[in-house]
Amino acid sequence: MRGEEFERLVAEALEDLPEEFQKRLDNVDLVVAANSTRDQMERAGIGPHQTLFGLYEGVPLSKRDRGYHLVLPDKITIFQRPMEALCRTNEEIRNLVRETVMHEIAHHFGIGDERLEELRR
Repeated sequence: MRGEEFERLVAEALEDLPEEFQKRLDNVDLVVAANSTRDQMERAGIGPHQTLFGLYEGVPLSKRDRGYHLVLPDKITIFQRPMEALCRTNEEIRNLVRETVMHEIAHHFGIGDERLEELRR
């Protein structure tokens, strides 16, 4: 899949979020990268034989206080190549992009992996 097409899928996933979530995504940069770096994998606690589809880097809304100002934007990175390696069709990629964008945005709102897993069940 061409990079522009993948970026369009990420933008669509963001646009499809409920408006109340979109309004609270202030100071968040959403980017696409081909692959994660070794540093990103380490920060995410991902081992060498594991896969990282997305990464949230920042201060979750639930942890911000009055002292939160003049900071760099939070960053959500969506990784294209791992998704392409897993998925067989463009529709599978689209679904995984949507799921990953939602997952990383949940981290922005302070929802951890354990709680996300509970919500999926």
